[in-house]
Amino acid sequence: MNISIVKVDEDYQSGYQYTLSEQPGKNFDLSFKPDLTPSQMLHMGVFGGNYFTNAPSEFPKEWFEGVKFTENATADKNLNFFGVNASQPLAEWQRKGWINPEDPKGWFLWYCRYYMGRRINDEDSRQIKRWKNMRRHISQLQKSCYPGDLTCRPRQRQALLHWAYDSSQI
Repeated sequence: MNISIVKVDEDYQSGYQYTLSEQPGKNFDLSFKPDLTPSQMLHMGVFGGNYFTNAPSEFPKEWFEGVKFTENATADKNLNFFGVNASQPLAEWQRKGWINPEDPKGWFLWYCRYYMGRRINDEDSRQIKRWKNMRRHISQLQKSCYPGDLTCRPRQRQALLHWAYDSSQI
């Protein structure tokens, strides 16, 4: 693969650039096996339609074709796959120290960039560890819900979707 540089000039971050050193969707850490791609997550309905206010130019346009964005900057739970809000405000994530300055919108921005081929060793390890920690919610669903009952624990299911887990198979 040819190494390429991505320059970011978006409402959430400008003056930032990063290197793509892997092919999109390839050569993930062996312990990182998300069920869903960023595009699949967006099309299913995540973050109330307001994680991005429009389609960022740093990612493929196809990711955003048909994706519904909110009319204003407020999340709309009806745009989420499970029809519930399962997000904490960005300010809360910042307060807890979960936001790396390289990815000012958090885990999903990190995942989009990782998926595209950006690698940052320490940050990748930290985010993959956080992703793994979400697995506890899968076992809670398995213990509490009948297989295929998507109405059981919708908030927990929506939260899993935010982390690229597909709970529809549970």
